Amino acid sequence: MNKIYGLERADLEKWLSRWSEKSTVYCPDEGDGRGPASFSGWKVWAGDVLPEIKPGPAKCSIKTFYFPQPESLHTFSTASDDPDAFLLMEAERDRSANVLVGLRPCDARAVYLNGLPYSKDPYFQHRDSRTTLVGFSCLEQCSTCFCQEVGGSPFDTHRLDIAITEIKGRFIAEVLSERGEALVDGAGGAGPASDKEIAELDRLKNEAKVLKSDSGENLKAKELMALYNAGFWDSVADSCLNCGACTFLCPTCYCFDIQDEVVGNKGRRIRYWDSCMFPLYSQHASGHNPRGMKMQRVRNRFMHKLKYFPDRFGPLSCVGCGRCIRECPVNIDIREVLKDLLGVE
Repeated sequence: MNKIYGLERADLEKWLSRWSEKSTVYCPDEGDGRGPASFSGWKVWAGDVLPEIKPGPAKCSIKTFYFPQPESLHTFSTASDDPDAFLLMEAERDRSANVLVGLRPCDARAVYLNGLPYSKDPYFQHRDSRTTLVGFSCLEQCSTCFCQEVGGSPFDTHRLDIAITEIKGRFIAEVLSERGEALVDGAGGAGPASDKEIAELDRLKNEAKVLKSDSGENLKAKELMALYNAGFWDSVADSCLNCGACTFLCPTCYCFDIQDEVVGNKGRRIRYWDSCMFPLYSQHASGHNPRGMKMQRVRNRFMHKLKYFPDRFGPLSCVGCGRCIRECPVNIDIREVLKDLLGVE
């Protein structure tokens, strides 16, 4: 059985203070994300009080910690007098440890999902090995949240190291992994949760389970080409701008490009975010583009998340965070696309 602690707010702040002695502690940044301590929507904990964790997922997902923008893969020299000129050398890896506090279960589940196709990627695995996730359960969901429709839950603990639920002004912390235990050991300031608190936590979890959907299993049973050739794709794509906002905000979109850049006589090979919604993404060196039409790109995005990925790996490649719905400038709603796909005979 997992260890379950009961904490007051001051106890949790003491934990963060202890953690920051050996790791960099990040919390959601609800500001403009441009401060010196910011990290794409996340900021270094200021060391004073626990920041307010607003309902719903943070403005930015945590994938930026796993897929930096950009990420140096190799370095090389272009100096004419360097005997190793143009030989690729492995870039020095960041060895620091990060603790992410305040993410929601949907973002933690995204780390698990991204780890399926990236199970042998040394860069992703290295960053995952030095990142500890301290998530907060969702007692209140936003209108754009739909985690239960895609296999998640407001109380999901997938890939979390510590799951925290606020109950009547106190915090119930479930330690779920060895990384979580390493954080809690020696942090002090907390005792075991009471039987009453544990019972209330179990009640909340059981209520959430009742509302889970079987959309994923129903879609897996659908014939691939029937979904591919469905008649609604043109209408979905009509309003799309191919701006890529949905893919950059999505915690489970991981498309990338690789380029070499040189400054002076030093170069590096970088991996940086790209989007399947961009016309050049799928263009071949020959000039042929198998997804040259907007409808083809829109269809590919949704089919990947809701059909291709689950057919290969099992779960849907969507965690229901709702960021794409919230920020789409033309109000395309992935929930409507999911409903349309489920209706295909």
